[in-house]
Amino acid sequence: MAERSASKTATFELFVATRGTAMLRTAVFLAGDPHTGEDLLQDVLLRVYRYWRRVDDPDAYVRRALVNAAASRRRRRRFREDPLDTATEPIADSTPDSTDALSTRDQLFTALRQLPPRQRAVIVLRYFDDLTETQIATAVGCTPGSVKTHAARGLARLRTVLGPEYTPAERSSTP
Repeated sequence: MAERSASKTATFELFVATRGTAMLRTAVFLAGDPHTGEDLLQDVLLRVYRYWRRVDDPDAYVRRALVNAAASRRRRRRFREDPLDTATEPIADSTPDSTDALSTRDQLFTALRQLPPRQRAVIVLRYFDDLTETQIATAVGCTPGSVKTHAARGLARLRTVLGPEYTPAERSSTP
C-alpha cells in the first residue's frame, strides 16, 4: 500500500513540475487576476490529488476541474460583497517587464473579466492553451459547435471592450 501511495505522489509531483506553469497561466486567465488564479489552481490540485490514481488524461482532467472551479467561484462571488480593492497585479517574472507590456496585460485581464464564464473559458483554452475545439468542448462540457459560438461571441465582445486600436505587443508564455 505504501508503494502505491509513493508512486501516486511521484507521478502527481512530476505532473505539477512539468505542467504547473501552463496550468497556472490557464488558471490566472480563467480567474481574471493572478492571485485568484493561484488560489484556484491550488484548490483544484488539492481536489485532483485525491483521485489521481483514477485519472487517465491529467491535462484534460485538471483543465476541466479548473473551468468548473472558476465557474463555481464566479457564481459564489455574485452573492458576496465585492472587495474594496479590485486592482490586479501581474505575476512577478524573473525579468522586468516594460510598462507597455504591463498595460497590455492589465487591459486583457480587465476585458476577460467582462466575459461570461463559458466564453472566457473557451477564449483562454483556445487562444492561450492552443487546444482544439474538441478538447475545449470536453473541458467546458459542451459541443464543438457551442465552442465555435462561444469563441465568436467572446472575440466580438473583446473587440468591443478593447477597441480596434488594441494590438498586443507580443504573446508571452506567462500571464
